[in-house]
Amino acid sequence: MIFTETPIPGLFIIDLEKREDERGFFARFYCENQFKNHGLEGKIVQINNSLTKERHTLRGMHYQLPPAAEIRVARCLKGATYDMSLDLRSGSLTFGKSFGIELTAENRRMMYIPKGFAHGFMTMEKDTEFLYLVSEFYTLDKERIIRWNDPKFDLKWPYEPKHISEKDSKQTDFDPAWHLQGMDTVSL
Repeated sequence: MIFTETPIPGLFIIDLEKREDERGFFARFYCENQFKNHGLEGKIVQINNSLTKERHTLRGMHYQLPPAAEIRVARCLKGATYDMSLDLRSGSLTFGKSFGIELTAENRRMMYIPKGFAHGFMTMEKDTEFLYLVSEFYTLDKERIIRWNDPKFDLKWPYEPKHISEKDSKQTDFDPAWHLQGMDTVSL
């Protein structure tokens, strides 16, 4: 696995390190030891899979508050997405900054999203399938959502969403007292 840190410390792009021959290739999708060697948390308790039928569908920006704050390792299995992460870590020099990248079935690229980040994606093709590994179980009362177009943040999506869930679209503007409860316990 090849780990490349983004302009936001702690947020990594992960590329496969392929071993190829006439049959195709073999590569590690996940290795706890390699994560630890890069100073990344490697505990995985749940693997989520979504299928999105229409292009330009937006899912996100989701995260969980401590003690249910989670890391995510995200990958597109079929089709293409524009993957977005937003730094919400208390005390971070890059608080409020976002980073986006295309994750496609062809490039097999992954994102490592640390605790304290909101995460979402927009589908770029029909019938896009997305997989993400998480370090904590879903906890409803700890879930928070940043609206995709919240004026507090400069989230640069490649297109205006055509499809978005009511839950994601009806979020109020960012309120630190509600959105960041306990985030000061998330380590940088």
